[in-house]
Amino acid sequence: MSRTSLSEFPAPLVADTSAVINLIATGLAPTILGALPDRLLVVDVVPDELENGRTRGRKDADRLRELVIAGLVQVVTLGGKASVYFEGLVVGPAAATLDDGEAATIAYALEHAGTALIDERKATRICAGRFHTLRVCSTVELLTHSEMEAHLGLESLATAVFNALHDGRMGVLPDQLDRVVRMIGAERAALCGSLPKAVRPSTPVLAEHRQ
Repeated sequence: MSRTSLSEFPAPLVADTSAVINLIATGLAPTILGALPDRLLVVDVVPDELENGRTRGRKDADRLRELVIAGLVQVVTLGGKASVYFEGLVVGPAAATLDDGEAATIAYALEHAGTALIDERKATRICAGRFHTLRVCSTVELLTHSEMEAHLGLESLATAVFNALHDGRMGVLPDQLDRVVRMIGAERAALCGSLPKAVRPSTPVLAEHRQ
């Protein structure tokens, strides 16, 4: 990234459900969020979506609640203008619509001239095609920011990225793959099913990941 300060992301930074899951999966969410100049925002749809994960044994809803109590995350609701954006993103043909969490995140960021923290390619594509002025950031982009490395240290940051990939199944855009693999190393990259096979080594690796 060319940005040199986390404060240069247009505020507020609004995270969708996948991004929250990825941040929690890092194992260092309080430290990562504490490095941000302002609290991370999530629309109230996101906690509801995380609650659905309980049936699969996931505890992300509890972890998010802890971050809210700690003052690192704020839950917000959509206003009138954002509701119009939201409706336009969830109503229509499947190829042109998004799930509620992504749509609400984008709608809130649009109304408040902020940054949408989203990881899904479809959502990123729709934003690029329909909302040219909206700043979109991925979790990888946030984690690999040079200032984040200064806060966490390279080793801790590499472990956080690996955890997000391995446990959160964090998505990585094509232009981010080389940097991510270099950061976590080939052995750990081979253990990340969320990475394309093309960037995972074919040589045998340890079945037990190292942190």
